[in-house]
Amino acid sequence: MNKQYKVANTKKSERLYKKASNVTELMKVYRAHGDKTFFSWKEQNEQKEISYPEFADFVEKYAAGLRELFGDVSVKIAVIGENSPRWVASYLAVMLSGNVVVPMDKELSKDEILKFAEYADVAAIAHSDTFSSFFEEKVVREGHPTVRCLIPFTVSGENEEMPTDGKARVIDIDSVTSIGEGKDAVAEPDDPDACCELLFTSGTTGSSKCVMLSKRNIFSDIMSACATVDFYPDDVLVSVLPLHHTYELMCTVAASCYGTKICVCPALRYAMKAFKEYQPTALILVPLFVSTMYKRILSEAKKAGKDKALITISKLSHALNFARINTSELFFKDVREAFGGKLKKIICGGAALAPELITAFDSFGIAIYEGYGITECSPLVAVTPYYKRKPGSVGLPVPCCQVSIQGENVGESGNITGEILVKGTNVMLGYMDNDDANAEAFDDDGWFHTGDVGYLDEDGYLYITGRQKSVIVLENGKNVFPEEIEEYLYKFDEVSETVVIGREEDDTVVLTAVIIPAYEKFPETEESELKSVIQKKVTALNKTLPSFKQIHKIEFRKTEFEKTSSNKIKRYLVK
Repeated sequence: MNKQYKVANTKKSERLYKKASNVTELMKVYRAHGDKTFFSWKEQNEQKEISYPEFADFVEKYAAGLRELFGDVSVKIAVIGENSPRWVASYLAVMLSGNVVVPMDKELSKDEILKFAEYADVAAIAHSDTFSSFFEEKVVREGHPTVRCLIPFTVSGENEEMPTDGKARVIDIDSVTSIGEGKDAVAEPDDPDACCELLFTSGTTGSSKCVMLSKRNIFSDIMSACATVDFYPDDVLVSVLPLHHTYELMCTVAASCYGTKICVCPALRYAMKAFKEYQPTALILVPLFVSTMYKRILSEAKKAGKDKALITISKLSHALNFARINTSELFFKDVREAFGGKLKKIICGGAALAPELITAFDSFGIAIYEGYGITECSPLVAVTPYYKRKPGSVGLPVPCCQVSIQGENVGESGNITGEILVKGTNVMLGYMDNDDANAEAFDDDGWFHTGDVGYLDEDGYLYITGRQKSVIVLENGKNVFPEEIEEYLYKFDEVSETVVIGREEDDTVVLTAVIIPAYEKFPETEESELKSVIQKKVTALNKTLPSFKQIHKIEFRKTEFEKTSSNKIKRYLVK
């Protein structure tokens, strides 16, 4: 660990969660929480809440209703829409009813939604209101090769009988639960290794695959998160990231095993308002959000002429943390109020996080725990132990899996660096109907090849250094991981977004930085002057880098890079 980014650690404490290995047991856990509030959310500007037992009752009636609709034959049911308790209820009810759930990205194009539904042989779609008119036109009126039932999250007013003309039926969730009212308790299939969830990879590599997960995969990972993440029964969590991502969903269910109160924020653009209203003690975020918030804090301080004082006081507060003297509420009240005033920790994953952000937020009294995961591993693979953090590392492998490094090269850290391999109960069943992809993903010893590159240190902590599929191979055989160079560029205030690529020119690979300047932060600066400042900073940066990592060309653009719904740049689209 780089001593420059060392942080004070806390003592290991008892984990106060209740265990579950399937949805049936999870419902018992929810009832054991008593009358604690599970979800808090707004519906048409009205604040609503539901307790853990009430939510369990709803899920069980919902599942019973699905069994009445579809019988004992397992079908695929997709879930799509904004974050809401009914999204989570749909996800759990589909599995509880013995069917296969297919979470779908609400940011997908309309054509992709229909194609993915057909590919996965989806028979029904549970969806939010924003998709009602689209599905009414494309599925009810025009018909769809596989979808035969639509389940709106709110009352539709239609609730048709199953048609015989090949068109889809519409029946809202409340009507499905009414059908399940009074029916026998739903019994899940006994086989924990049967496929119960299908997930389409985000597509950042340009070709989406369909991941098959079992209940053993899902719940072994959830229990591992419970055992390693710093949740407590009295925590308040604001759910911001899209629930169709296994990262957010897994953390949500893990927190529910503690009896945590979860407040729902429908979209990232409402996050700051939600933080002030719900006053969370914990957040699940991606690095881009953390980085953006920190830049905003520095920008506000600079406007007030307090930027130098902020840095000085941050260093003092960080130093005092090691003496167990917490000065964050005294020094950084305004910063903390932006997050609601009670925030204690952030679980951060999905991409690389600059270690200096961990020390910076530590001085604010907010601990950041970094994790690493991949959809194919349900998704959690490693997470920073709350009692022993190492900024720069994504932590230790979680209890349900092993991590191995395949390679022979010794990196700058002095450790063997290579592809990260995973084996454990969290590793997927495989890709659906894709023998070639499965053969490439698994070796003869059963190790799953993540495609990510990193190393393990002497304490077993995992470090991510890049991704094989984004690696830039120079003409001299040197490998350059663009994420590493992008990390340097993101430290420049003048850079809003960037992607480093290998531009081929005259049979030579030219390391090129495609940069979107931070125009909004420098409204009074001429565009040419802003670009000139960036050029000068890149020139200075190059002097600190090995020759093969130096940026030889800069391309400026004004349009935002295309991203996935979890704010990852689709780098394969940057040409």
